[in-house]
Amino acid sequence: MLYAQATPAEKRVAFRAGLASGKLQRFPGAFNPLSARLIEQKGFDGVYISGAVLSADLGLPDIGLTTLTEVAGRAKQIARMTELPAIVDADTGFGEPMNVARTVQEMEDAGLAGMHIEDQINPKRCGHLDGKQVVDDETAIKRIRAAVDARRDPNFLVMARTDIAAVDGLAAAIDRAKRLVDAGADAIFPEAMRSLEEFAAMRAAVDVPLLANMTEFGKSELFTVEQLQDIGMNMVIWPVSMLRLAMGATARGLDSLTEAGTLEPLLGEMQHRADLYELIDYEGYNHFDSGVFNFTVRK
Repeated sequence: MLYAQATPAEKRVAFRAGLASGKLQRFPGAFNPLSARLIEQKGFDGVYISGAVLSADLGLPDIGLTTLTEVAGRAKQIARMTELPAIVDADTGFGEPMNVARTVQEMEDAGLAGMHIEDQINPKRCGHLDGKQVVDDETAIKRIRAAVDARRDPNFLVMARTDIAAVDGLAAAIDRAKRLVDAGADAIFPEAMRSLEEFAAMRAAVDVPLLANMTEFGKSELFTVEQLQDIGMNMVIWPVSMLRLAMGATARGLDSLTEAGTLEPLLGEMQHRADLYELIDYEGYNHFDSGVFNFTVRK
């Protein structure tokens, strides 16, 4: 009932253990708190909170328009609703190194298990669009050092995302990943890898956990969990997939209303009322209410 029973500290310990287990950690993207609970119910390892999804939820493109307050607030709403660890996309840290430091502490306070910071310039772009620009080594390293120095819980995971492969090639991405690890990054997110061979080359280059981004309609092939596990990846995200599925279903429903005037043909595609009530623990709230309001007034 209400929010998760596990504390943020406990979730961070569990996340670290999962990354060290040798089993690929599967983190679908949640687009709201309820979808995070469904991800947990379906047996996944964690919840991913995408910056692109948070932007889209506000009707905005993913070009750095969201603020730290907006992202931390929404991430808190999602993270507290599940027993699973949740990690968040913190874009470029929302400013200069001091802003990055504040971002880390805001995300700790919001109950996240970790976050990633990228090496794009501001304003940033979606990692699978053309025309990206990245900062120099010194700036990228300062962001990670600021994040690591600012965290108060050593189990809060600071992940460095690098977008440089799409700009300067794989060799540059490997070199930058090594520098970011030396700066203190706990994990590396190599964005827009085009093949399993590129992932494997990154795996051979660094000895920290690696994340694979399996976003649709982007620059990467959609590799399976088994393929990624076999080359030694530690974590995989499907950042926007659940939102895309939900919006596709919504569009079909609106079309049905326009064309047929009813949603009856789509009832089989809907989450049943009983399933929704189970997911939000309606029964638990009923028991709580009966336990609190069980008094009688004596006359």
